[in-house]
Amino acid sequence: MNIAFYAPMKSPRSFVPSGDRRVARALIEALELKGHSVDLASEFHAREPVGDATRQSELKAQGEVVADRLIAKYRLGEHSPDLWFTYHIYYKAIDWIGPRVAAELGIPYVAAEVSYAPKRAGGAWDFSHQALGEAIKQADAIIGLNSLDRACVLPLLDKPELLVQIKPFVAKPKTHDREEARSDLIKRLNINSKTPIMVTVGMMREDAKLQSYKVLGQTMARLENDDIHLVVIGDGPARAEVERHVGNKQTTYLGELAEEDIRTVYSGSDLFIWPAVNEAYGMAMLEAQAMGLPVVAGDAGGVSDIVRDGQTGYLCPEGDAEALAEKIKKLLIDTQLRDDFSKQAIVVCNEEHSLATAAQTLDHTLRALIS
Repeated sequence: MNIAFYAPMKSPRSFVPSGDRRVARALIEALELKGHSVDLASEFHAREPVGDATRQSELKAQGEVVADRLIAKYRLGEHSPDLWFTYHIYYKAIDWIGPRVAAELGIPYVAAEVSYAPKRAGGAWDFSHQALGEAIKQADAIIGLNSLDRACVLPLLDKPELLVQIKPFVAKPKTHDREEARSDLIKRLNINSKTPIMVTVGMMREDAKLQSYKVLGQTMARLENDDIHLVVIGDGPARAEVERHVGNKQTTYLGELAEEDIRTVYSGSDLFIWPAVNEAYGMAMLEAQAMGLPVVAGDAGGVSDIVRDGQTGYLCPEGDAEALAEKIKKLLIDTQLRDDFSKQAIVVCNEEHSLATAAQTLDHTLRALIS
């Protein structure tokens, strides 16, 4: 099956470690695993973050131009798709291309990770919100990755079975020698070999990410007398603010890293932490667990779909730095408990969040639409 793939938020081609890109690439990998040919239909960036109605209208017009060009190309037989697949649409990032192309070509339209918030009606993003609702209604299938999106999306669908829920998933990571990775990381950080190492991954933007970093700074302040070290992976326009709030005394900032380099850091670390303020679900936490890292995180959004509280890590009330610090201390002190969580994290990822399982569900859903 030839599939036209589109992500309005960010291109899957970049190596920058944002969750959106990693999920997009995981979806492509799952589709290709089942023999589908996946073509990146467009890199048109349709995100409008500030609620500018004029800009939303401009993006729609630009998207329609892109759509018309694609329709003309596909009608000439150039990589003509059997199905259109869009990843991650919500009120700030609308698919202005896919619904138009699918309707004109008479092919199924599928969207994965769709967030619909009725409270946006009549507000600054009303124009985009209304278009999102129409796209959902047109969809032949919605692939749900966050269980919390279900309640608001279902009322727009003619049949509940059009919403197919799958758990966030990752490919089984390559095995790393933990002792070697640990030794290399200790040298890189220039710290004592017995110092526990915590790691976090997050883009540095002035939105919920910055709020998470602020809580992270408050958490670290409660741990400042402990012999620990934090590794921060990520970069962005708010880096100066992040460093101001989190501090540098017990922290090393590694900036952006390629995915394989991130996995190497995971292999040498003891714990993954992230406050998860207003988090959708957090792919970095799932990837860390797949590498055997227990997670301490805020209990926000769909994070509980990934982190099993008391089994693969701990969930704390959203924004509660004191609770985060308490759970971090507990896991750093109790090495046996940390080891148990590590083993369980790998088992849960292999059994419930595997690429193979997601690929099977996606393949069954899409082939049913074509047949």
